[in-house]
Amino acid sequence: MKHLVPHLLSLILLAAPAAAGQITVEPGAGALAAALHRAQPGDEIILAPGRYAGPVHLTLAGLTLTGQPGAVIDAAGTGSVVTVDAARVTVQGLSLTGSGRSHEEIDSGIKLTKKATGARVIGNDIQGNLVGVDIHGARDALVRDNDIEGLRLRRMNDRGNGIYVWNSPGAVVEENSIRYGRDGIFSNTSRDNIYRGNLMRDLRFAVHYMYTNDSTVEGNVSIGNHLGFAMMYSDRIVARDNISINDRDHGVMLNYTNQSDIFANLVTGGTNKCAFVYNSHRNLLAENTFDGCEIGIHFTAGSERNTVTANAFIGNRTQVKYVGTRHVEWSHDGTGNYWSDHPAFDLDGDARADSAYRPNDLMDHILWSQPAAKLLLGAPAVQLVRWSQSQFPATRAGGVVDSHPLVKMPAREIPAPLRQLAQSQPLWAAGATDDDTDPLRAH
Repeated sequence: MKHLVPHLLSLILLAAPAAAGQITVEPGAGALAAALHRAQPGDEIILAPGRYAGPVHLTLAGLTLTGQPGAVIDAAGTGSVVTVDAARVTVQGLSLTGSGRSHEEIDSGIKLTKKATGARVIGNDIQGNLVGVDIHGARDALVRDNDIEGLRLRRMNDRGNGIYVWNSPGAVVEENSIRYGRDGIFSNTSRDNIYRGNLMRDLRFAVHYMYTNDSTVEGNVSIGNHLGFAMMYSDRIVARDNISINDRDHGVMLNYTNQSDIFANLVTGGTNKCAFVYNSHRNLLAENTFDGCEIGIHFTAGSERNTVTANAFIGNRTQVKYVGTRHVEWSHDGTGNYWSDHPAFDLDGDARADSAYRPNDLMDHILWSQPAAKLLLGAPAVQLVRWSQSQFPATRAGGVVDSHPLVKMPAREIPAPLRQLAQSQPLWAAGATDDDTDPLRAH
């Protein structure tokens, strides 16, 4: 028996996998390629400060590629800087630059292929590439805490996206800083994704959804972009606690988006339309703050069966633009919305105004459908029509009515850490880009 024990121990040791090793690499011609050649699955390759030549292909499962401060991989304008083509690979702490500029190949700072299941991209400085990170079919990828700066070409359509997610279920993109380029996060034909806590500036769209279902957009900040959060052709989205500041066209846009929850978001800073809802149905818009826009919310193209409740509409030049002949109720279970221009009393003290709020009248509908009629705004006939509607309910056209408007403002404010950024002039306001695309066609 005593001879059997050492024999069993030797079998156990032979069966156990070899411990992961560390390989430290100093800068030099071919040094990184040589380290990759001798590495084993599960090893960690640590790059000392200095410059290394790309492109780099990682094909070993479980490999970790770590950069010490000052470690740079430069692809010198060819392909993607780092391509991950194996499962459970981690790329962290590196500066990655110099990708090619092929939109067809989606040249990127980091490309995660379909084989890169469970890849982790953490804490990298990714600048001067066509696309920052391309998650291309990789399931359950994590992209966290990266600083991504895209190209500053004058035409936005010539640039690439900060993070491009294509058909990558389970991808989590969080706490990244993304600036310049085209879209901050472009999510296309995917599902079950989480985009959380990212800061996106000076882009076309901060978050751009196309055919992405059952996903979450949470706690992101969009500053000075052409459009904040665009959900297009997507269903069952949760967009909550996001902030849009000084975005040009829209803060939040729903375009052919259904059964989604849009709540507790803040849009402020003079955006053209705080929210734009186009041919979207059965959505919940609740507890949002729409502050200081040209139009608070624009409903159009037959959007129906949406629930709009507990929002704050503050100081918008036009609170609501709704072109339709049907009456649409914007309250739920006795809770309406707060309207800064609704002069009403609350005599019974239930925190609800004693009179309903109707944001638009017949003349609004005429002006929207016939813009030339603005020339008649000061005419006595126009004032007579508006007075008649205010006195005789039977003359009111269809449109939005809030039967239980709130009298207390449930508003959000810009968090203190963002106030200085909010005061900076957006690049679009300075004419620094050449892009006049219609967001409904800019896919």
